[in-house]
Amino acid sequence: MSKSLANISLPAEETALVSATEQRKQSHVELCLNADVDFVITNGFERYRYAHNAAPELNFSDIDLSTTFLGRRISYPFMISSMTGGYAGATFVNQLLAEACQELGIPFGVGSMRQALENTTQRESFSVVRRAAPTIQIFANIGAAEVAAGLSPAQYRLLIDLIQADGLIVHLNPAQELFQPEGNTNFKGLLRELKILTTELSLPIIVKEVGCGISAPVAERLLEAGARVIDVAGAGGTNWQKVEALRHEHKFGNNARFSPSALAELMNWGIPTAQCLEDVSSLRTRYPEMELISSGGITNGIEIAKSLSLGATIAASAKPMIQALLVNNGGKDAVKSRIQTMMNDLRAAMFLVGAKSIASLREIKLVKTA
Repeated sequence: MSKSLANISLPAEETALVSATEQRKQSHVELCLNADVDFVITNGFERYRYAHNAAPELNFSDIDLSTTFLGRRISYPFMISSMTGGYAGATFVNQLLAEACQELGIPFGVGSMRQALENTTQRESFSVVRRAAPTIQIFANIGAAEVAAGLSPAQYRLLIDLIQADGLIVHLNPAQELFQPEGNTNFKGLLRELKILTTELSLPIIVKEVGCGISAPVAERLLEAGARVIDVAGAGGTNWQKVEALRHEHKFGNNARFSPSALAELMNWGIPTAQCLEDVSSLRTRYPEMELISSGGITNGIEIAKSLSLGATIAASAKPMIQALLVNNGGKDAVKSRIQTMMNDLRAAMFLVGAKSIASLREIKLVKTA
């Protein structure tokens, strides 16, 4: 059955007229729930395997999944990644996702907060997360195009203060903006503005893609500009070119902006997540303080284990969490169950390679099969 956020029971204050940005954000989530918007290419983890350890010398029950992220202890090497906020229905979604993260002791990143800069109508969809999750790490979020345009210190402060954020995510989405009907493709000046931002803001900056991946050369430029964390967000999960192409067709009818032969490649443009991790983690010899997030099609704990062995600090996922929450009215418990199943997968992989802790798992080498 098609799932529409319009059918969710919402507080009365969320029935106000919505802006174009709010409508776009709601359509993004509904398409992710109802349409086939995944990459055709995989995230690449199937090309890596562990050597089986038949004598692991540990008890399964003794495996410890806790670790640290940006100096804070977290229960699992996992966070719910940025996807939503800024439209009618997002208050409900973000509150329950934040509550799940609070109860599990893991970080949470909100979706793009551009709407909060444009008007005040849906700021509650962001501010609710800190009330729902008073002690975990929560991260604000703004797009690279907005950063490149030169936001003021007061605007950044608004984003941070609205959710009492522990850091700021800057999301890179050139391919999405290219396909988006209202897309902003003005990225010139991003690195200059990012360097100014990282100098002036005392909180850590996470720079993430939204599904096309970050290469080592780009990651190095971002680190030079002051980024503290790179979230590779590689190809293999949600394909935002597809999401925007579907919106474009719905809004304007079929379009012929790109030739059919080019469109086939553009629709699968991106670097698989596992390849991003292998490449970007090589920068640690020059940037030992870099932290690395693996996202992009992460659906089970075996992929999380492989991510950590490929150099990730933690892994992250967005769409599967939204699906668990909203499909069949699963709610917060369904989100927690989905994450706990993934963590049990991770424990299984750790047991079979003989890794008692996350730190020891990172020392286990993978075998590349292709």
